[in-house]
Amino acid sequence: MKSVCIIPARGGSKRIPRKNIRPFCGKPMIAWSIETARASGAFTKIIVSTDDAEIAQVAREHGAEIPFLRPAVLADDFTGTGAVTAHALRELAAQGQVFDLACCIYATAPLLRPQDILCGHQLLESSLDALYAFSATSFPFPIQRAISIAVDGGVSMFHPKHMNTRSQDLPHAWHDAGQFYWGRPAAFLESKGMFLPHSRAVILPRHLVQDVDTEEDWIRLEILARALGHDAK
Repeated sequence: MKSVCIIPARGGSKRIPRKNIRPFCGKPMIAWSIETARASGAFTKIIVSTDDAEIAQVAREHGAEIPFLRPAVLADDFTGTGAVTAHALRELAAQGQVFDLACCIYATAPLLRPQDILCGHQLLESSLDALYAFSATSFPFPIQRAISIAVDGGVSMFHPKHMNTRSQDLPHAWHDAGQFYWGRPAAFLESKGMFLPHSRAVILPRHLVQDVDTEEDWIRLEILARALGHDAK
């Protein structure tokens, strides 16, 4: 099967400016995703979808291809990765490049492992009825016992019926780990939903999962990465 890796990396990140190429443990952040994708051996082609010339240059230096620049209309604060992936697949098809499977890998996923990429690939190959396979991890505490805090400081439960339910008696809950999304090209192009029965989850341990939306997130991710030996040599 021919598989393409698509790494979205726009230039206008607001909360952490230029985070896709900001130095992280000794190399540009995006380099970790590119190099892990290459190390997996799962892809016929690895591309970066960006609107930014500097990001494009850094991506090329680390082994990715830039077959097109993403239009500004798809590089704003509201366009989702599904639309960006679909755009990339259409651009590649217009160049005569058609693939059996596609994988969107986030540019800010330095803890991503080659074996997890391969697991997602194998799930789709072996589950002919599945449209997607994505990374997921467990919540560290039962979501059924979550609380909210009002403006006046008052506390209430989201699910009061579980006020006295023991945590071990509640079912586990999982969430998107935000590292990769394997899918069949038609599913991306037709905007099929991701978190539905036609998807499969690749379960990751919680210590390999960290969103990167704030400076605090960045610091925590650096601590995790260095503990795992991710300093660039």
